Amino acid sequence: MKHEDLTYKIIGCAMEVHKHLGNGFQEVVYQRALAIEMQMKGIAFSREHEMPLQYKGHNIGTRRVDFFVEDKIMVEIKAIINLEDVHLAQAMNYVEAYNLEIGLLINFGAKSLQHKRVHNNKVLNRD
Repeated sequence: MKHEDLTYKIIGCAMEVHKHLGNGFQEVVYQRALAIEMQMKGIAFSREHEMPLQYKGHNIGTRRVDFFVEDKIMVEIKAIINLEDVHLAQAMNYVEAYNLEIGLLINFGAKSLQHKRVHNNKVLNRD
């Protein structure tokens, strides 16, 4: 699997955050804690990374992703009771819009940490 080592490290950082904070905080709290944890593990990232959106070569706006890790992986975090299909669809749209191969959707709001790897089928089918 593409970038498996890096996604494993990111998920490990999220598990550590969830272990210490549990569920019930606002998303921004988990975002800050995950930034600290990834920094401690030496993972390069930008937080609240603003990325341009294009339609047929035209700029149509921007979107901020929670984390853009090592210029390879988009990480979108949630703090909700349960992930739903709409959240997965949103994450899939992000990886496609930014032409990334993989992204992670992580939910800190459940009793147990939830995480999903999101693959860009458009990129995978080109290989």
